Amino acid sequence: MKTDVLVIGSSAAGLVAATTGKRIYKDKEFTVVTKQAKTLIPCGIPYVFGSVGSTDNNILPAEKMFEASGIKQIYNDVQSIDRENKSVLLENGEVIEYDKLVLGTGSNPYKPEWLKGVNLENVFSVPKNKVYLDEMQLKIESCKKIITIGAGFIGVEISDEFVKAKKDVTLIEKLPHILGLAFDEDVSIKAETILKERGVNVKTGVGVKEILGSNKVEGVLLDNGEKIEADAIILSMGYKPNSELAAKSGLAISDKGFIKVDEYMRTEDPDVFAVGDCAEKRDFVTRKPSPIMLASTACAESRIAGMNLFKLSAIKTFSGTISIFSTALGNTGFGVAGLTETIAKQENFDFVTGVFEGIDRHPGTLSDTHTQFVKLIVGKESGVILGGEVAGGLSIGELTNTIGIIIQNRMTINSLLTAQIGTHPLLTASPAGYPLIKAAENASGKIMFTEKIV
Repeated sequence: MKTDVLVIGSSAAGLVAATTGKRIYKDKEFTVVTKQAKTLIPCGIPYVFGSVGSTDNNILPAEKMFEASGIKQIYNDVQSIDRENKSVLLENGEVIEYDKLVLGTGSNPYKPEWLKGVNLENVFSVPKNKVYLDEMQLKIESCKKIITIGAGFIGVEISDEFVKAKKDVTLIEKLPHILGLAFDEDVSIKAETILKERGVNVKTGVGVKEILGSNKVEGVLLDNGEKIEADAIILSMGYKPNSELAAKSGLAISDKGFIKVDEYMRTEDPDVFAVGDCAEKRDFVTRKPSPIMLASTACAESRIAGMNLFKLSAIKTFSGTISIFSTALGNTGFGVAGLTETIAKQENFDFVTGVFEGIDRHPGTLSDTHTQFVKLIVGKESGVILGGEVAGGLSIGELTNTIGIIIQNRMTINSLLTAQIGTHPLLTASPAGYPLIKAAENASGKIMFTEKIV
């Protein structure tokens, strides 16, 4: 068969690339190839073990969206890409010819083969695979003691869910604090304190030397010699790009395993695009390669690819990845956008920080009022806002996105201080004590003070 646009993958990247492309190029035929009929919502996976209840309650309505857009779906596995003849070979032997090809092959959990015991029974990873996760959930139901290795977002969220399910959970992290790659220490400590209060046994600053057991997991041996018993181990040590198919076709792959792309999300082959976790990214501020793998980033890239499939737009380009993360532990949310103070120091930026802690409703006597902490990273000479971190009530999710938009538009402290905002007692902090604005004031004062001394 032949199609105008062939998209491989139906998760966030493939879904948005196909539906955006079909919206822009209505007369073109779009076909999506995916392995499984049901696609999971990536960010909801940790919650299938508690809050959501099962993978059946965490399904991305990709099939319905494709049907509504007039996009054809094929459930199969792509074995190879023939770029010279512009075709792909499916597992069932069928060949599909294309005019344009979009790779949305995603990522796979990192599995440390060097770690002794990693292949024992009841050692699990967290893939975006419904069949695997369903089997994993059944096996874990009878487990009482669970150890999670790795305290990134997935590790923290899944550990919290297991505690809610009345499991004895230990979270092990080699860095000094949980979420240490995403947040500065002051925010990481806040999250760590809450996670401990919620019942997770957190061990930081130590790694796992060996997973113990003969056929089935019995526990772990830590680098410091401590042994901890367990019925199951969750490996949450990051993800690696699924770029094998692209590499076999001869496309350029970065030293980190990502498919190389330009600002239009094109590979070195102008008829082949790559989006999402499998595609190379560059940091919006530093311009260095970025390992960020987020559904939100994938969707932004996919919109760019979809709009530029058959003609390029000078203004519709992907100008760099802004790491915009958020998570929640109970009723407390944590978010970060752009550079943290730690990264700004590592990159040798000349910067100041602005910090403020207030409340997210006014007056503070209202029910469901939370403390809201805001921290801004600001270039000292330019006043351009490079990053921000927030902690507080669940409303910080949208505040994190607001900071992300501020960074993308290269707003300065003065621009933020003179910006008009809308407030309401039941929805936001007071206009006179709005934490984002107050943090900007704090940073502005430091810049002015420095200038006076000089």
